[in-house]
Amino acid sequence: MAATGGSYDFIVIGAGSAGCAVAAGLTAREAGRVLVIEAGPSDRSPLVKMPFGLVWMMGSQKRDWRYVSAPQAGLGGRRLNIPRGRMLGGSGSINSMVWFRGRADDFRAWATPGWDWPEVEAAFEEVEARLTPAPLATPHPVTQALSTMFKANDPAANPSPERESAGVFRYNMRNGRRWSAADAFLRPAIEQGVGVMTGRQVARIGLQGDRARTVEFTDGSSVTAGKGIVLSAGAIGSPEILLNSGIGPADDLRAAGRDVVRDVPELGANLHDHPGAGLHYKGAGSGYGLDPSLAHRWAAAPFRWALSRKGIFASPTVEGGAFFNAAGDGGAPDIQSHFIPFLVGWEGRRYTFGRGYFADAVVCRPKSRGRLSLGRAGIEIDFGLFSDPADLDLLVKGWLRLRTLMAETDFGPMKAEEAFPNGQVTTEDEARAFIRNRAATAYHPVGTLRMGADAQAPVDPRLRLRGVDGLWVADASIMPSVTSANTNAPSMMIGHRAGAMIAADAD
Repeated sequence: MAATGGSYDFIVIGAGSAGCAVAAGLTAREAGRVLVIEAGPSDRSPLVKMPFGLVWMMGSQKRDWRYVSAPQAGLGGRRLNIPRGRMLGGSGSINSMVWFRGRADDFRAWATPGWDWPEVEAAFEEVEARLTPAPLATPHPVTQALSTMFKANDPAANPSPERESAGVFRYNMRNGRRWSAADAFLRPAIEQGVGVMTGRQVARIGLQGDRARTVEFTDGSSVTAGKGIVLSAGAIGSPEILLNSGIGPADDLRAAGRDVVRDVPELGANLHDHPGAGLHYKGAGSGYGLDPSLAHRWAAAPFRWALSRKGIFASPTVEGGAFFNAAGDGGAPDIQSHFIPFLVGWEGRRYTFGRGYFADAVVCRPKSRGRLSLGRAGIEIDFGLFSDPADLDLLVKGWLRLRTLMAETDFGPMKAEEAFPNGQVTTEDEARAFIRNRAATAYHPVGTLRMGADAQAPVDPRLRLRGVDGLWVADASIMPSVTSANTNAPSMMIGHRAGAMIAADAD
């Protein structure tokens, strides 16, 4: 897919969850001619549209950026894989499509004018009118059994980070297929004249005086924006492009051998993600897995999905989960659990034989912060996991309580035994060591271009990059703090609001 030549008023860099919504918003308001640039290919692949296809899309050479973190001191020096979508729809084309707004007090905690709960709630409602998220239509029975985790749980209500709850999650799917921001926002905008370039990687943004004016590609060509440029390349991609443009902390840029175009000291700071660790269960008659008893279902899976959009391949892998308070003291949920009704290997092999299920415990509101910086060899991504010891303390309590909750859940004859770590970990000290050795992130990086009313924040409350005219940022990088659940829905909300703001504010 490629746009024809010509001039554009707005250029949106990144066709992910936020960028697609930005383009649609600008077009709906007739703000001018819009071009969307995407480094990866189209999302027109059966493995993208098939919910279970994410198993093959994550780690794909073609459709995943395949970032790797710096060694994490809090994890004994381990590096973490960081899958990020590289195609139309962005990470929303390789994720599990879980749909949560977050808690209302997440947005109050941002303490940013115009971004409190009443303002963002209205935007969520408008986004959801297009996405129509709904509970998974065909969950595995073992996922449905999660509703018995809490005695006071209403099995008919959707789980929510606002209260202790468990069950089948909501998803942005339609008729058993992925329904991403590319489907809901970008394709309708293309019909209204939005141009799209795929397979074009941005090298840098060029300034004319104080104004962002050109987008330069790695092949040396460029395109010019008459009114402005919107960065929507994500919490890793957006600051990376700015750093490569000479915009960022001056000392870091000089150390990397780059000219300083604009000194933005906090650019790249405040990087964080949800840290978590899991429990693996294995047992005959439980969840899905590579097992002779399911051979006929696996053989039929591609045909069943193609014909009826049902069966194993209609599963987004994460089918449900829970929210709960780690201490179990009646306080607000501070832990999210993602539940996968498949046997997930723990031995480093891609495929494991047997049947089972998996659940993790993830810190909803981590305090630790890291940094994305530019070295001579490229970007360095340091989440700073557990740099604040309170996160590890909370995760230990939450992980141990999850084990108890899973034992108390009425899975009936589908109940499986804990296979890993099993009896190897029983005490709090053992759990602490286990989590340091096994913890990873939930693939929800945010915060590297923090939005705020204070002058130190790289982005102001109207999403303008401070110090550069005609340059806005609209993606998860602007979150001052991560929301209490999956971040795909908030990213679309940010893009949706950005379209309106930029159309109103552009010169």
